[in-house]
Amino acid sequence: MFIRDLSKIGQFTAGDNSPLKELFNPNKDELKLNYSLALAIVKPGQSTKKHALKSSEVYFILKGGGLMSIDQEQAQVKEGQAIYIPPNAEQYIKNTGQEDLEFICIVEPAWKQEDEEVL
Repeated sequence: MFIRDLSKIGQFTAGDNSPLKELFNPNKDELKLNYSLALAIVKPGQSTKKHALKSSEVYFILKGGGLMSIDQEQAQVKEGQAIYIPPNAEQYIKNTGQEDLEFICIVEPAWKQEDEEVL
């Protein structure tokens, strides 16, 4: 059995400038998964840098709200919503609320730093 405790996971800053806590990544843990799972936090008034991943990605908003930009489209997003981001799409998210924007990132195939391009 493989269980991760979020409170015991170290945080790092991804290329898009968002603080991440990576829960599962088969490239780092010997897990039979094709995806990675992480928690991201964006502070009020801040945004991630525009970036693109070679992999597809899904954000699931746990707390807060913001403006999601994927290629030429933008939409307001909020708690309880899931957003699909196709491979190689230019993307960023801005926290437009008064509290932290927290969301789960699912990347498939699993996230690797070299697969992320900051634009």
